[in-house]
Amino acid sequence: MVVSEPLLFHIAWASAPALPPAYVFFAGALLLGALHRAPSLQRIVLLATPLIGLVNLATLDAGSSWTWHVLDFELVQLRVDRLSLLFGLLFHAGALLGVIYSLNVRDTAQHAAALVYAGSALGAVFAGDLITLFFYWEGMALSSAFLVWAGRTEESAGAGFRYLALHLLSGLLLLAGAITHYQTTGLIAFDLIGAQGAAGWLILLAFGIKCGFPFLHSWITDAYPQSTPGGTVFLSMFTTKVAVYSLARGFAGTELLVAVGVVMATFPIFYAVIENDLRRVLGYSMINQIGFMVAGIGVGTELALNGAVAHAFNEVFFKGLLFMSMGAVLHRVGHALGSDLGGLYRSMPWTTAFCIVGAASISAFPLFSGFVSKSMIMAAVIEQGHTWGWLALLFASAGVFHHAGIKIPFFAFFAHDSGIRVAEAPRSMLAAMAIAAGLCVAIGAWPELLYRLLPWQADYAPYTYPHVIVQVQLLLFSALAFAWLKLTGIYPPELRSTNLDADWIYRGLGTRVLQAAGAALAYARGLLDQPAYYAEQLPRHLLAPGGMLARSASTGRTAMLAAGLLAACWLLYYLIDSLTA
Repeated sequence: MVVSEPLLFHIAWASAPALPPAYVFFAGALLLGALHRAPSLQRIVLLATPLIGLVNLATLDAGSSWTWHVLDFELVQLRVDRLSLLFGLLFHAGALLGVIYSLNVRDTAQHAAALVYAGSALGAVFAGDLITLFFYWEGMALSSAFLVWAGRTEESAGAGFRYLALHLLSGLLLLAGAITHYQTTGLIAFDLIGAQGAAGWLILLAFGIKCGFPFLHSWITDAYPQSTPGGTVFLSMFTTKVAVYSLARGFAGTELLVAVGVVMATFPIFYAVIENDLRRVLGYSMINQIGFMVAGIGVGTELALNGAVAHAFNEVFFKGLLFMSMGAVLHRVGHALGSDLGGLYRSMPWTTAFCIVGAASISAFPLFSGFVSKSMIMAAVIEQGHTWGWLALLFASAGVFHHAGIKIPFFAFFAHDSGIRVAEAPRSMLAAMAIAAGLCVAIGAWPELLYRLLPWQADYAPYTYPHVIVQVQLLLFSALAFAWLKLTGIYPPELRSTNLDADWIYRGLGTRVLQAAGAALAYARGLLDQPAYYAEQLPRHLLAPGGMLARSASTGRTAMLAAGLLAACWLLYYLIDSLTA
């Protein structure tokens, strides 16, 4: 059916007259701006937007499409299959949780940015071509930067600009890769690309920035802790998950990703153990969890891919729950520093309980959501013969229990009685945490609720004796190791400190290099300016009143000057004659 058809542009849909999900959220953001003086109506719009989006999503069938024909390009705004539908459902549910969590906040700009951000993420997962993906990719970068700036501090301002610069670079790499891919193949469809040729590597690097590849990960731990409590919850749900979706769509089976994922899963553990800001600890934990997904995508089997996208699905809820609990602490206490917290279970018991559920889920306790997805990845890795990778991921599983499963709830709520007594989190925050905790338990207890949504066919039973026994042993020994390190004083204490990470390359070393280069340029300019200065001043000294040539001279001095000029002319003539002979 053709809706409109100007000379060079027309829109068409097929199979279902439903809107692309992104449009619902963009409309909600516009309506929020129109109702900026009616907070009650704004809250209704905030809640209604993801709910209407879910109704719209339910009308989509596999094969549905919505295309824009621009010049000679077919831009696919809506490409529906099981993979995009899974992430579409995930992002609607995540947006609804984020909205409920933030209902107590009166900040139109922050709410509008959050809806545009969620809409851009949905647009990216339903995009059927690289050009459409690029526009939504940049939409995510711009809107999410406003969520960082919503912190309204000097630190959040700087972190927001660094965040935006890196994500705009990701967009430029994606655009360059898309153009190169079109020049090479004549296609712009967003399907399996692979790490072949310049186009493949450019696009992989673009995805890697948003995914938090090693040395490209620092924006997560730099920007996320500077946002507001609600802004951080939204940030944790979309950008990295869109990157995981994009890797699964475009680079499934790329062997390099196995090694990249293993590194991502292991190195953040060491940073998280010594980090004092508990929201930054969760940032490192996010990189760790994405590493499991990236490794699964690199393995590329149906079991591995199902495990990767299932773990992305679960992480939105359990990592969102942990960020919600720390956001509630930040909202009531004013900070989330492990060194200054403790004893909060007395005044925030519900937040404590929900945090423990999130910690159990991320640690992959049996009957919690992380177990039923992470074990799929581990099984796929060992089935394909990646023994060293499996051992490294096993170490990473123990490590995540240390820094997220134990450290977060222990230092925030139990380590010692800091004497802080505050009110429990607001009702909207508690409601969002309760829903997320319920989903973590429901998916862990009944994994078929999630498995039936997965894109690829793969029979897998998580609750077998070997899986359960190995995981329980791993968690038990990890807990014993934490207790032993703590009792012996070996475990790093929680201290106010600044840990150097990869961002020091451009925030520390890069700044010094630029300053040195600026000083060198200034010095060189001074050297270049000196001859010009003297050339300008010389005529003044010679011809100005009282100057050398303006003063009267004796006959003898005049004769000597004439003789000198004659000798100079003769010498110049001799040199020219010698050179031309």
